[in-house]
Amino acid sequence: MKCNFCLKEFKNKGHLFVKNDGTKVYYCSSKCMKNAKIRNPRKTKWTGWALKAKGKE
Repeated sequence: MKCNFCLKEFKNKGHLFVKNDGTKVYYCSSKCMKNAKIRNPRKTKWTGWALKAKGKE
């Protein structure tokens, strides 16, 4: 599975969050879960989304 916030691959650990509309959101850690509530992953330097946006990945 991949974390929806940082795009990190993880196995057998992490958090599954199901929204009211039934979509599943996977997080690799509580750090990603907390940051997803208040931050945009494309503007957070350590995420895979930010690296893709800058063309570094």
